[in-house]
Amino acid sequence: MSTKTFLTAEWRKLAMAQYAVEPSVLTPYLPAGVELDLFQGQCYVSLVGFVFDKVRLKGVLIPFHTKFEEVNLRFYVRRQEADGTWRRGVVFVRELVPLPAIAIVANTFYEEPYATVPVRHAILHTAGELSAAYEWKYRRTWHSMHVNAAPLPVAIEAGSVEEFITEHYWGFTKRSDGGTSQYEVKHPSWVVYPVRKYRIEADFGALYGRQFAGLNDVAPHSVLLAEGSAVSVDSGSRLQLG
Repeated sequence: MSTKTFLTAEWRKLAMAQYAVEPSVLTPYLPAGVELDLFQGQCYVSLVGFVFDKVRLKGVLIPFHTKFEEVNLRFYVRRQEADGTWRRGVVFVRELVPLPAIAIVANTFYEEPYATVPVRHAILHTAGELSAAYEWKYRRTWHSMHVNAAPLPVAIEAGSVEEFITEHYWGFTKRSDGGTSQYEVKHPSWVVYPVRKYRIEADFGALYGRQFAGLNDVAPHSVLLAEGSAVSVDSGSRLQLG
C-alpha cells in the first residue's frame, strides 16, 4: 500500500440516480479551481447509495467500522492541469453514514460534508433478479431508494451516461478558508446490472435544501446499479490557486 493511501475498502452495489439540474443550483457548492463537468451539455447530480466494506484506515482495521452504508448527493466537476490534461471528479453536497466516528473524522480533518443518521440496506441476489434497497432516516422521516435489475452484469457502454457517471476518479472539497482539497480515488472500470425498475422516495428539499426541492417532482434522467470494486483513496492535498 502506498504511503499516500488514506483508506482502502470495497464499494459494492452502488445504486445511482441521475437528475438534471440548472448549473446555478450548484454554483454555491463549487470549490475554487474547478468547473462543472457536463454530459452532452447537461449538468447532473446523483443520489447514490452503496455499501462500504472491508474498510481499512492507513492499512488498519478499525473495530466495528469495517462495514457500513453511505448515501450521498454528488455532482461532477473537472480541473485542467498545467500540462493540459483534465482531472474529472466529484463534489459532495452531503454524505450520510450511520457511524458517528466516520463523520467526525471526515468533517474534522477533511471538511467533507458528512452527517450521521440511521441507514440500512438490503441486497438480494437470485438467479432471476438482483435487488438493492437503501433506506435512511433524516429528521424523523425515512427516505429510500430501491432498484431491481437483471442478475448478470454487463460492461458499461462507451460514451454512455453510465460511463460518464462512473469514470470520475477525483474528489474535490470546498474548504472553509476558501481553499480546495483534492484526493484521488482509484478503482477499475465497473460493470453494471441492467435496471428493470426502481422506486425513489426521498424529500430532496428536506435532505439537501430548498434549492433541490424541485427534484421531488421529476423522474431521474437515468438509474444504474453498479457492482463496484475494491477502491483506494489517497490522503489528498491542497490545490495551488491563483
